[in-house]
Amino acid sequence: MPAKTSSKDTSEKAQKILAALKKEIAGAKIALAFKTPLELLIATILSAQCTDERVNKTTPELFKKYKTAKDYAAADIKELEKLISSINFFRNKAKSIKACALKLVSDFGGSVPKSVEELTTLPGVGRKTANVVLGSAYGIPALAVDTHVKKVTQRLGLTANDDPDKIEEDLCALIPEKLWTDATTLFILHGRKTCKAKNPLCEECAVTALCDYYKKA
Repeated sequence: MPAKTSSKDTSEKAQKILAALKKEIAGAKIALAFKTPLELLIATILSAQCTDERVNKTTPELFKKYKTAKDYAAADIKELEKLISSINFFRNKAKSIKACALKLVSDFGGSVPKSVEELTTLPGVGRKTANVVLGSAYGIPALAVDTHVKKVTQRLGLTANDDPDKIEEDLCALIPEKLWTDATTLFILHGRKTCKAKNPLCEECAVTALCDYYKKA
């Protein structure tokens, strides 16, 4: 019967994994293009069930037309839909963006708030989006769990949970706070490049020695 792994052991494992991924993916940064917290908020809402590449092709024209929360709040919904029509579920996302902007204007003076609690009061914004904004726009340590983070960390044996909120709790308990944002980016990029959903490229992976999935495969 294998020995049980302590939380300290798993924490050390997590940090070794991050060190290896940071070396493997030099200069890792968020894939979404943005200049302001509002732009990242909008881009992240658009990125749900859509590739960052597609979002980045769509946002330049969008960001040129709408520069403030007031601009989005006053936007004609049909015009907004037209600008993001290449994005999956663009009609629902247009409604979310407009509603989000109205809330920003009415409750936050048009500024994007700096806490998960406030961000998640915005229409179309869950914990994942909130944490992306905090970590990448404001430099506030935050760990966002998307499908890539979920898949990668489960395979590596860093969490046994399926619920994103529980996974976030697990990872935040294992990883030092100062590394939360970097961990998000590294896990996402590793999930896209190497640890693919259907055919993971295990022979090209930098962390197979630390991976539960690889050991079982």
